[in-house]
This record gives sequence, structure tokens and C-alpha cells, in this order.
Amino acid sequence: MCDLPAAIPFWWHLIRNGQYILQVRQRREAKGPVPVPPPVPHSPPPGHPEHATPLRGQSQGSEPRRPRSLSGPFTFVSASVALPGGAPRRGSPGAAVMALAIQALRVLCASGGCLEQGELQRRLPGWPSAEKLAAVLRDAQRFTLVRRPGQAGAGAAAEVAVVVATTPVRLCPENGAGCPGQCGRLHLCKYHLKGFCRNQLASSRKECRFVHNFYSDHNLRILKQYGLENLNHDELCQLLLQNDPSLLPEVCLHYNKGDGLHGSCTFKTSCTKLHVCQYVLRGQCRFGSNCKRSHDLLNPECFEKLERQGMSSDIIEKLPSIYRNMYDIKNGKRNMNDIEDAKSSPCKDRKPSSRRNSSATNDDEPEQICLHHLYRSCGFKGKCIRTHFHLPYRWQVSDGKTWKDFKNMEEIEKAYCDPKNVRFDYAVTESGSFCVGFQDMCCGFAKVRRLSTASSVTKPPHFILTTEWIWYWKDEYDMWQEYGKQGDLHAAATVSSDDLEKAYLAKSSPKLTFKAGRHEYELNFESMMQKNLHYRTERMICRRPKFVSQTEVENTRARGFKHTEGFKSIPAHWDKSALPELGFKLIELDCSSEEYKKVKVDFQRTMPRAAIKRICRVQNPSLWELYQWQKDLMQKTNGGKAADERFLFHGTNKKDIDAICQQNFDWRICGLHGTVYGKGSYFARDASYSDNYCGTDSHTKTMFLARVLVGEFTVGSSDYVRPPMKDSQNFYDSCVNNSSNPSIFVIFEKQQIYPEYLIEYQASARYL
Repeated sequence: MCDLPAAIPFWWHLIRNGQYILQVRQRREAKGPVPVPPPVPHSPPPGHPEHATPLRGQSQGSEPRRPRSLSGPFTFVSASVALPGGAPRRGSPGAAVMALAIQALRVLCASGGCLEQGELQRRLPGWPSAEKLAAVLRDAQRFTLVRRPGQAGAGAAAEVAVVVATTPVRLCPENGAGCPGQCGRLHLCKYHLKGFCRNQLASSRKECRFVHNFYSDHNLRILKQYGLENLNHDELCQLLLQNDPSLLPEVCLHYNKGDGLHGSCTFKTSCTKLHVCQYVLRGQCRFGSNCKRSHDLLNPECFEKLERQGMSSDIIEKLPSIYRNMYDIKNGKRNMNDIEDAKSSPCKDRKPSSRRNSSATNDDEPEQICLHHLYRSCGFKGKCIRTHFHLPYRWQVSDGKTWKDFKNMEEIEKAYCDPKNVRFDYAVTESGSFCVGFQDMCCGFAKVRRLSTASSVTKPPHFILTTEWIWYWKDEYDMWQEYGKQGDLHAAATVSSDDLEKAYLAKSSPKLTFKAGRHEYELNFESMMQKNLHYRTERMICRRPKFVSQTEVENTRARGFKHTEGFKSIPAHWDKSALPELGFKLIELDCSSEEYKKVKVDFQRTMPRAAIKRICRVQNPSLWELYQWQKDLMQKTNGGKAADERFLFHGTNKKDIDAICQQNFDWRICGLHGTVYGKGSYFARDASYSDNYCGTDSHTKTMFLARVLVGEFTVGSSDYVRPPMKDSQNFYDSCVNNSSNPSIFVIFEKQQIYPEYLIEYQASARYL
């Protein structure tokens, strides 16, 4: 017999739970029938452990026992969710939120990777409340929230909130190259994920050496870490394809610039990138059927490139939505509250809320004004990703389609350089007067932008027409004071404008502490506020450029570079008669010289049958000083220890040689032949590797042997646009393919490179 006191609570709980369920059913019946969302059928994916081993007490041929489901056809169990830091206990509020998050992620992946927020709510089992769903969607590791234009039709909203499935899980770039398995990434054949691995064919002579199973021991451990083990094969493919940029072919940016059938792309039909409108893949092309770029990913040229990369026809059909989801994940990670604030507030009422808004400029390369064009001429010409303009600043207003220059640009710049001005008033039409707001960067409801040259702290002192940014704080009398300057009423700060500018651009920390007199302060780059750490008083800060008139620009260009130390840093073995102030000279080396022999030995170590025609030294004083400046900077940052410097090879096309010799390597312009270890310029230890990337339009090939400051490095990743952090304050200097024995280096800052030698050769031994 059972013990009565123990049995009573057990039956009492059953009765109470039954009454509660009955009450819920009665309330639902009173409200009328609830529309049932279409279920997402669940069956354990092929290869999942549920197929492999029967549970305890279950025979081999019986129906697999499933864990208790929360509701509907899903089989998620809160206690089985293993996330970094440990899973919440079953029944806890955290477990319920986590289970709902995984359900939502699976519904999204089964629905093409994204859904409108309202539609997602309707499709989830049990139809959770808007509040519960909003709490779940705050998880930025799983969800990206964006606004997209609503569907056309009567009563359609102008914009709708869309949820995009997101994950930090990636494929391991070291898979197949000796990865010990501690990488925290999936070991999987990328062609299998894309839908077509040639080594799977019956006619294939060899088996694929990569794993074709999402649920191998290693992969299942990674999936469980992120709560993805219940997703089936197709859902995981959808999730990874729209999150891992290394899996999709790039869109050719040169095709999207210039006129003609192939835009400004010089590779034309031999280009390995997709010739398709980049804006249509983002869902942003305003020209529609009138666009001069292709909107068809299924055209023969694109389709052939996609098939060559192992894309199945099913995946190719999904690519437009996958590219759009990827773009939103990369650029749309915002909280829904921020989205609502931005939507409800007109442009003129918006206040700056971040470091990006406060500067009224964009430090991205495409929105910088090209310094080389300002100096004399840009070697990259129409291929240059930077803006070509005759001033170091440019003010423009958007008409909704294109950016148009302001006529009174110098007046606007002069007003903007004074920190006390928050706007500039000017008359646009006879019917009214309008103003440019410097805080929200708007003119009425139209967006305004200011383009400028690179910040002066990012270039050596001899560079001219860079933008000198000055930092100010507002005192108790509403007067703007410059940092580092001694005032009548205030002690000078221990940091100057240059110090703040370097910290601001480094983005290693949102805060910086300093002293002024006996007080200690904290400066917040995000809120653009300064706080006294003792009294807790706060002051506004701002960042404005130093004004330069058009006359000063013309005079500075006429004077040329500021060579304060002459040519003291130039190597002693350089030809002193060939040192141009701008540009470069090629000095052919004597084949009997030690310099020639050293380069030859390094080159023929892996290219013994190649015939060297000539080796030239590149003499570019401007680039050399920039390289030495970066070298000194890295040494100071490294506590006085010299940076690791190596001679590395880089293969290129002949048409890019002059531009590289004049302006250095730039992967955005010279082309990107791979992104496995990051988006940067790739250099190789072995000449034989770089030989694969040399142009083949003639019998003679060209290859650079460059000085490269590799510094401290780590294994790269396809989604890196800069090296990762090595500690809380500093970044690595470069990325590599293998940290213990690197043969491929990725450099993200071109100041770390000097193109020292140019080697012309033929692959055959005809000239030996």
C-alpha cells in the first residue's frame, strides 16, 4: 500500500492541473475557434543519434520514444538545451524562453530563413503572446530584426518587421588540414552543404575526404552547444548558407560600376564573381525593370558559375532570399525599440545616439575621398572604391535615389567646423528657407552626408590634405574647450585631440579614462559624454574637423608633401637619383648583385623550373615612409618589441602593377581570389602558391615579393574584415591559415605592406 500522506499531494496536483486545463479550454471556447497555424512536421534528421540507438526499455524495431514535447508536433525539451554557460533547469522561466527560441528558429529555417514577426507568432505552436515572443527575439545570436517594405496592395503597411534566423556557427576553415577538433566549428564538406559534391557521384574515382554528416560526434557536439541539434538537414543548410559568407560566391562590385555589358569589370566573362545587381540581392534596387544591371541569377553566365561552385538547382532558386537575409544579418542587427524609434521620429527630431552619428562622417573606405586623386592622379582610376573629388570634404543631400552636391559646400564646412553650430541655415527655394542639421545630418526630411579624406592620425605626418579632427567638451558656461589645451579656468587634460581620435578609430573600448588637474574623468564614445568620476557630473563632447578653405587646399597641393626629415628613412642601397616625391621608379637589379641572388633563391625555392627574365626594385618614398611609420607604431604598441616582418609573395595581373606600385595593395580594387581566412590582401610564403593567381594573358607572368609586417597572428575566418581581438584592449595584426606553420597570410591594413620587388618570369625553362 502506498503511504496516504504522500499520495494525497500527488492526486491533489493531478486534480488541480486538470481543473486548470478545463478552465483554459472553456475560455478558448468562449472566444471562438482559434486559427491553427500549419504545423512544421518533425522527424529526426538522417544520421541523428535518435535513429542509431534505441532508448532504454525499447526494442530495436519499435517506434522511437520521443521526449515530451512542449506543444504541437515539436520535440524540444528544455532540459536538453545545452548552451554556453549551462542550460536552465526544466520548468524554469529561462528554460521556457529558451525552448520557445529554438522553436522559433526552426520555424524560420523551415520557412526560407525569415518571416514577418506576426506570421512567426501565428506559426509557433500554442501561439505565444507578443510579449513572450518579443522577449525571445532579443537574443541577437539567434535572431536579427529588420524592417522591410510591405507587400503591395490595399491596406498594406509601408514597412513590416521581419525576423531573420541567425547563428554564430561556421564551417571550420582548417577542416582537412589537421584541425585537432577544438575549433568550435563544424567539420563538414561545403559542397555537400551547397547541395552537390562531385565526389558523391558513383562515377567519382575517389571518395570525399570531408564529412557529409551534420550529426557526427564532433558536429553534434557543436550543434548541441547552440541548441541546433533538432534542426534537420535542410533547415541547417538554410541557416548556415545565410550566415556563413564563405559559402556563397561574391557579387562583383566592378560589374556594378561603370557602363557597358560588364560594367567596369576587366575580367568580363572570365570573372569568377557574380555579375548581378548587388542592390536587387539586398531588396533595395529602385530602378526595377529599368536597371541596367542583371536581376537574373538564373542567366546562363551566373548559373554556370554557381554550378561550378557546387550549388544544386534547389539552392540556386533560393539564393535571392539567402543573399537578402545575409545582407540583413550583416547590416540590420538592431533592437526593435531602435527600429520603432527611428520609424516614429522624423529626421529633424532625431538626436545622435551613437559614435557614428556624432562625427557626421563615415570611416568606411568607399565613403572616403581618395588622397591620391587629390595629390595628382589615382592609379586605380575608375576602379577606385574611394570618392574622387577636388576638396578633402564633400557635402551631399539625398533626393531618395542619388546623392547631390550642395552648391555652397565651403560655407557649410566652415559652419560645421565650429562646435557651437548645430545647424547651417540657407535658402533652397524662393518659397522657404531650409537648414542642414549637424546632429541628425538631415535637411528637412532628406538625409545629408559629409565625405572626407582619411583621418590625419591614420597617416604619417608628411601626408597632406588628410582630415584633422579636433575634440571638444562643453564647460559649465556652455563654452566648447579643446582637449589638451590649457584654459584660463580649466586645467589641461592629459589627452589631446590626436589621442582621442586614435582611441575612437581603434574601437577597442567604448570608454577612455583620463585626468585634468586633480580630477579623473571617463569619456564615453557611444554616448559622446564626459563624466567626472568623483562628482558624477556629465558634460557633452563633440568631434569636428579643422577648417580648410578651397584656397588653402590649392596652395597645399602646390607645395606637395611635408618631408620634415628629408629622405633619412630611405634604405642606403636605393638609387638616390630615382626618388620621386610622388609615385615610384622601377630599378632593374643587376643579376650578379647579392640583392638579385637573394630574391632569386627565395623565388626558385618552390619554382625551380621558372625562368626569371628580370627583377626590379620598387622605389616609392611615400609608401616606404608610410610603411616605416606603421612599423614604428606596431613596435610601440608591442611594448618596444619589433614587429614580425617577412618577405612574402603575391601574384597579380599586369594591369594592376602600376597602381600597386603607386598606391599599394588594395584587395577591394585588385580583386579578391579567396575569403577563407578573411577579407584582405593574401600573401604566400611560397612563390608556387602565388603563381596560381598571376595573370595568364601573355607568356610572361609578374609576381611581387613584398615586405609584410605580419606581427602577431591567429587563424582567420571568412567573416573577418579585420583581425580579431587578442585581449580586451588589442587586436591581432594579421590572420593565417595555420598558426603553428603558416604559409598564407591575410593583411587587412595596407600600411603593413611595402611592394619591394617585382619579378617577371616564364613558367617554362626556355630562358635558362
